[in-house]
Formats: sequence, structure tokens, C-alpha cells
Amino acid sequence: MERRSERELGPGRLDTDEVLVRTLNEKDLEPIVRIDSAAMGRSRHEYYRDKVTAALRDSRVRMSLVAEMDGAVVGFLMAQIHYGEFGRPEPTAVLDSIGVHPEWRDHHVGKALMRQFTMNAKALGVEVIRTEVSWDDFSLLAFLRREGFAPGHRLVLERSL
Repeated sequence: MERRSERELGPGRLDTDEVLVRTLNEKDLEPIVRIDSAAMGRSRHEYYRDKVTAALRDSRVRMSLVAEMDGAVVGFLMAQIHYGEFGRPEPTAVLDSIGVHPEWRDHHVGKALMRQFTMNAKALGVEVIRTEVSWDDFSLLAFLRREGFAPGHRLVLERSL
């Protein structure tokens, strides 16, 4: 599929308009595992099985999304809202996982997922989205920077055991 330039889109059209973004459902597990496996080079089926199950079972607002193009799931975003964490009372959206199949990375799929996710979060009164990323995952860092992310005011600490 060829990506159209901004000029070819015409007035009122967005570069993400061709990407269908919808709420995650139970049928999305296998496509999510395939997308993640293509990126990671290994299957994390059990990990995503547990994450999808938790996302669907949670009675709170669902923030997990999938993106479709040409009728196939080509990307996903898994997130949740925390109503107070680490002593801060305001709601915070936590972006846990995002993935786009490598063949669809130049088609604004990640951008479409983030656009819908931020609209959903804003509608729920969220003012901050947090995520973690490996310091040497340069492509993900570049994507998140384009999406408006910057280093936060908090430092993540960890202790090896």
C-alpha cells in the first residue's frame, strides 16, 4: 500500500484517516502476538494473553486499542488509567505497550493509535500520559518525541535482586 503525501490528501483530511482504530477485543490476541513477534524476534504469547485478558476483564474504562488497515490488525496500543499513583491524586494514563507491524510502520498507524488514545484520555480528564522506554530504543524514542513526549520530572529507580 502506498502512503499518500499530505498535499494529495486534500483539505480536511488527516494522514491517519485510512487507519481504523477501535477498542481491543478478545479476537485481537493472535494478531497482537504476531505484531510483537515480528518486532521482537520471539513470541510473547503468554505475556500478551495475560495483558489482553486483564484489559478485557477490568471493569474500569478500557484504553487498549487496535489499528486495522485493509481489514487486518496492523497495530495495537495497551494502556490504562491510574486514579492516583505514587501519592499524586490526579488521573494519569499509562501507555504500557505499543506495536505496529514492521510492514505498516510508514502508514501513520502509530500516529492514529496515539491520536485516538489521547482523545480518549482527554475525555476522561487525564492531563498526563506516562510511559517507559529502553534508553537505546532509538526508533521508539523518536516516535514518542514526535508524539509530544519528553523526559518527565520523576526518576524511575530500580533495584536488581
